[in-house]
Order: sequence, then structure tokens, then C-alpha cells
Amino acid sequence: MKIGIIIYSNTGNTNSVALKLQEKLTAGGHSVSLEQLKITGEWRPGSPGLNNIRLETIPDTAQYDALIFGAPVQGFSLSPVMTYYLQQISALRNKQIACLVTQAFPYPWMGGNQSMGQMKRLCESKDATVCGTGIVNWMNKKREQQISNLVEEFYKLF
Repeated sequence: MKIGIIIYSNTGNTNSVALKLQEKLTAGGHSVSLEQLKITGEWRPGSPGLNNIRLETIPDTAQYDALIFGAPVQGFSLSPVMTYYLQQISALRNKQIACLVTQAFPYPWMGGNQSMGQMKRLCESKDATVCGTGIVNWMNKKREQQISNLVEEFYKLF
């Protein structure tokens, strides 16, 4: 299966989880590409609105059988960069979709649940069925276990 992992990572935390996913899925015989959303221009994390976000490229989802989207929580919401990207892409019909978010706070109710809901709704607005989700709480003492569990759960999806 050809799997695309498309992420935005501001601090590297989301990227570190994506790399572990890529490693596990590749070891399982899948063809896996990791694509990072990179911003250009003057927009910076913490800036209001989506109007000034410009991406270097908009990864094409059509080339993949399955997709994993990943992004951090920013201000108790899904990263505006991922929000912008998901609004730009075409339909996701007939693709397996999984979503992950990383957050600094130790509990999912501190922004992770809300961000995951936003990501799922954006994917569903593109005719996707989200088959898996995961939240990694960076300050949680069990963070490494959360990452391991997420990697295993997503591996089983594909």
C-alpha cells in the first residue's frame, strides 16, 4: 500500500512521531512518503487567521492509497497551517485516513480533543472516512507509551 504521511511540525514533536510511524509502516512492507508542510512568507505560529499562510508546496493526496495527517495543537485548536492545507486539497473519497495531533499539555481535554475534532471534520468535509485517531500529550509522563500505542494502532489500520 502506498501511504502518505503529511504533517506540519513547528517544534519537531509531530515530526518525531511521524518518523516512527514511517519506520514501522515501511518495515511492514508499505511504501511510505513523509511530506512536511512548510510555510513561506510572513505568517508565524501564533499569528491570527489563515489569510497570510502560504505553503511552499501543497502535497498531492491523489498519489496515495492511504493518508496520515499530523499536526500540533496551537492555542487549544488545530494548527492553522494544517487547517489551511486541508481546506486546499481536493476530495479524499476512497482513501483510508488517520489523524494525529501532538500537544504540549498533559491531557487531551486541554486542546487535543478539540483539535482532533477539527481535523476529522475537515477530512470528512472532503468525503473522507477517518479510520483512526491519536493524541500525544508531550508533558504526560507516559508520552513514550502513548507514541508506541499510536504507532501500533495506526500500523494495524493499514
